[in-house]
Amino acid sequence: MVFRGPHLHIVPPSSSNTFQQSWITSGRILFLIAVSGLGAIGLVALSALWAGAESDSAALDRQRQLVNARLLEQVDQVAHVIGQFGSGYLTRVYPAARSSGGSSSLDALLTAAAASGISHTAMSAFGYDQAFVVDENARLQMLADAKTEKRYRWMKPLFLPLLQDAKFAVSQDTASTDPMPSASHVSSTARPNRAFANLMRLEGRPTIVGVVAINEAPEGQPQTTRQFLIVVRFIDGPALDELSRQQGLNGARFARTADADENEVAFQINATANGEPIGFIVWRPDLPGSRVIGRLMPALSIAALVIAILFSVLLVRLRSSLGELKKSELHARQLALHDVLTELPNRALFAMRFEECLADPRNSTERSAVALLDLDRFKAVNDTFGHAAGDELIRMAAQRIRALLRPGDTLARLGGDEFAVLLRDLKDDQLLPAICEAIVAELGKPFPLLGGEAVARIGASIGVTVVPDTGRNADDIMRYADVALYEAKMGGRGQWRVYSPSMDGGRNARDILKHELREVLARGTASPADGPQSDPPANGPDFGSLEVYYQTVHRAKPGYSVSGAEALVRWRHSQRGLLTPASFIPAAEEGGLIDALGFWVLREACRAACRWPENTFVAVNVSPAQLRRPNFAEEVITVLQESGLPPSRLELELTESSLIEDNPDVYTVLKSLRSQGVQISLDDFGTGFSCLSHLVRFDIDRIKIDRSFVSQLGTKANGAAIIGAIVALSRNLGISTTAEGIETEYQRDFLAALGCTDLQGYLFSKPVSLDELDCFPTAKYGDELFPIVPGAIA
Repeated sequence: MVFRGPHLHIVPPSSSNTFQQSWITSGRILFLIAVSGLGAIGLVALSALWAGAESDSAALDRQRQLVNARLLEQVDQVAHVIGQFGSGYLTRVYPAARSSGGSSSLDALLTAAAASGISHTAMSAFGYDQAFVVDENARLQMLADAKTEKRYRWMKPLFLPLLQDAKFAVSQDTASTDPMPSASHVSSTARPNRAFANLMRLEGRPTIVGVVAINEAPEGQPQTTRQFLIVVRFIDGPALDELSRQQGLNGARFARTADADENEVAFQINATANGEPIGFIVWRPDLPGSRVIGRLMPALSIAALVIAILFSVLLVRLRSSLGELKKSELHARQLALHDVLTELPNRALFAMRFEECLADPRNSTERSAVALLDLDRFKAVNDTFGHAAGDELIRMAAQRIRALLRPGDTLARLGGDEFAVLLRDLKDDQLLPAICEAIVAELGKPFPLLGGEAVARIGASIGVTVVPDTGRNADDIMRYADVALYEAKMGGRGQWRVYSPSMDGGRNARDILKHELREVLARGTASPADGPQSDPPANGPDFGSLEVYYQTVHRAKPGYSVSGAEALVRWRHSQRGLLTPASFIPAAEEGGLIDALGFWVLREACRAACRWPENTFVAVNVSPAQLRRPNFAEEVITVLQESGLPPSRLELELTESSLIEDNPDVYTVLKSLRSQGVQISLDDFGTGFSCLSHLVRFDIDRIKIDRSFVSQLGTKANGAAIIGAIVALSRNLGISTTAEGIETEYQRDFLAALGCTDLQGYLFSKPVSLDELDCFPTAKYGDELFPIVPGAIA
């Protein structure tokens, strides 16, 4: 970390001319916007009126079509009913007088009585308003009172055209395709009793009149006088009410003339035979367009009024707003010096206060200190529980640190999980250690997050430099504190260190570690062609060597036999001892050494696995940087060919962060590796940006259940539920599952019963060196080493 002081740019206040010009320009802009808004509302209103009129017209046409169709349907229905009436029932109710040899007077009486019964049945059973039985000369053939006979004589001239159609039809012996003399509606019943129905006006009312032949001579006997049934149904009474209910015609009524009111429409009824007007059906139409316009126009009017008022108010307040803008500039400057998330001073304000501290003459006699603080394992919390939890953790950590400081001390957030503390006037030598130890202890306590749904344990590392012991230059002081911070991290985190010149001899500790790792990689991956490797010279630096440790993976079956092992890199440093990946992997990533380190581990693991049983595998972690290399797949295949390990016995472990970017190059690389038979597993599933589509798109072979879920077994129900869901998902997708971090027999038995395919953890074995791995038959390898890919070390 290199600390650079802030550069503040002060904006001079605007002159009065500039203020006036801004007000005039803003007023013109607001006026144009107001005119545009009102014009837009006007266009919307016109469009709404046009759309409403079109909608009303379409709705009205539709209603008229429905009314017309319903009238024609009723005409067809009358023809159909009386056609069935004539063909099926009526021919059986007549007496067989014509074949009994009785007198003609008796036959006529019986026929008239039967006709009266037919008429009564048609009116009572089928709901016709009037029914007549007549002969082919239109003479009444039924017993009727004087009123009925008078009514028939008045209607008779209007029945004759329809009766002629019925007479013509029964006289034909051909099929239904014979030409008809008029445009009457014909039922689809069998011949010869075809029924006819027409729409006409009777007694000044719209009426449906139907005619059907109702008698026929017995087979082999001469045909007597034909008889016909004429039925009458008026459609301006109950029939119109029924039509109104079915079609939704509000207030429907019949009128002889088109006397519709302003809010009504009239539909003309025409006679079926000649098309002459019969009358009009008048109703109040349902016009959705007018209804919508009626609801919309008040809103548009109010909107136009509101816009006019709003822009008038804006024009009036413009002058005062420009004045308030000056105040907001001052507030913005205040925000520029504070962190938004924690409301702590930011890097710029910390630099200003630090410079003031260095420039204070009292510092020549008073001691101050600068402490740089990093939250340990913050990234894991952020990836596991999300950014919201990470932000909450930052705020809580800031509150805890601030509670431990004195009123005159400065706590600043430099960015991410980095904080800086400026401690002035350290008269007591025990004050600095007390504050640092209190901060480390306080941040080591659990952090309840997300309303108590999650608990995080992170800790903190602190690097401290004392002023004026280390100099008077701000950049140097901050760099020394950074070196001390790195020493605290290298020492195992959760501690604090005070800078001393012996830590790096004036060089940055991170650069030292990069240099040492580069030297180790260069020496450990040199080509045999360069000559035999000799021991480091007596006066040369010796930074130790890299080693590959292996933690076995066991099958979740009776006996828990070994199915493979995971390769884990260690650095046996000559001065610092055995370092875990957390101590040097960040330096490798920052220094561009992660590719060289990853391929070295891959080669060593493949060489070792060649001596293991054929039904076992070796798992190797792959960093996101390696996956983004376009030729990564070719390099892996080359390693497999050199070592002789079958591709199916190599399992590459990826993290979900490697796939979250959805890089096409990553997809291409993984697809190429899968085509060669290399297995792909997803490490720490569920702790990062879990995406189920990754399992299918990237053709994952194995899911590794993170130890954080396994550790909850027996203590929290959520752990068992999450693991059960992951195992069920894997089983349905045909994906293997490995549970990590198993430390108890209960966890082992529970996970095996749940359906995990493989198990891994300290209960079975800790990571051990190859020589200590006694579950596989191994052999010594001698001194030969595989060369690193040219250019892999940056």
